[in-house]
Amino acid sequence: MTAPLRRWLTPVVAVLAALTVHLGPAPAIAAPSTPTPSGHEEDNEPQLLSDVVKARNRDYSKAKANLAKSQERQLELAMEANRAQGELDALAPQVSQIAARSYRTGRIGAVAMLLDSNSPDSFVRRAAALDELNMTNAARLAEVKAARNRAEQAKLALDVEVRKQQKLANDMARQKREAEKALSLVGGQGFTAGLVSATSPVARIAPGRTSDGDWRPESCTENDPTTSGCITPRTLHMYKEVKRAGFNRFVGCYRPGGPWEHPKGLACDWSLQKSGFRPWYNNDTRMYGNNLAAFLLRNADRLGIYYVIWNRQIWFPATGWKSYSGPSNHTDHVHVSLL
Repeated sequence: MTAPLRRWLTPVVAVLAALTVHLGPAPAIAAPSTPTPSGHEEDNEPQLLSDVVKARNRDYSKAKANLAKSQERQLELAMEANRAQGELDALAPQVSQIAARSYRTGRIGAVAMLLDSNSPDSFVRRAAALDELNMTNAARLAEVKAARNRAEQAKLALDVEVRKQQKLANDMARQKREAEKALSLVGGQGFTAGLVSATSPVARIAPGRTSDGDWRPESCTENDPTTSGCITPRTLHMYKEVKRAGFNRFVGCYRPGGPWEHPKGLACDWSLQKSGFRPWYNNDTRMYGNNLAAFLLRNADRLGIYYVIWNRQIWFPATGWKSYSGPSNHTDHVHVSLL
């Protein structure tokens, strides 16, 4: 038996300090991600969370630039609307004059003006004057109409830009929340170095969930596939789901002795190696641990997870990731305890 295996088989107080921050056995509130392939096949490289976060930040920058353009466009449209309204106001007296003249003369007045002429030359002059007046009035009215149309179009375009700005602002806020949520769930960029899949398979729901969201207590009644001991039905379900997701390296669950979850059949230690335990030492082993922890966290509510410890950090559904120090710094395996 190797030294790491002997170390794993000895009772350890793995979560004494961390348990003081736990607020009680509450189910996780994070919803599982969209079903995707496990991402462990060589010909199907997973999309890294760091790539997704980078893309979201790029989208955020684009939205921010478009927002600035929208604000500039709003200013231009507001000025155009003000100019058109000014022209409309300046033409208002002329419109009033035309209306007053039309009221005084009317259609009969124009005919009377022509018939009142006492010579052919006078008739022609009066007809030409009337025609010029009508053309002048028509031009002024067309100018008024054009100014009114420009003002209305500018105001409509301004409304469109305001709605566009609101949508951009909402998109920016949503992208920021999604990026922060995705990073915080897996412990952040510093914790993972970005070496974590952007998505995880969706686990099947564990047995023992009550209608009010709690989990029924379970006893150590199932044979442990990793030792000669026993585990609970919920732990066995978690074990099978992790395996089904593609994490097939060494794992040990039941361990006798100690006050915590291993002797109760409520915990498993997932190694980064095919056999034994060894701290992560390259991108492959670190990403394996990151992806395994991410799968457990993204499915915590479906699996009934109590807490996860990995790479000097501990995660509870109620508190998220916290710094962890204990007999083991958990750089060589991912520990998971069930409710």
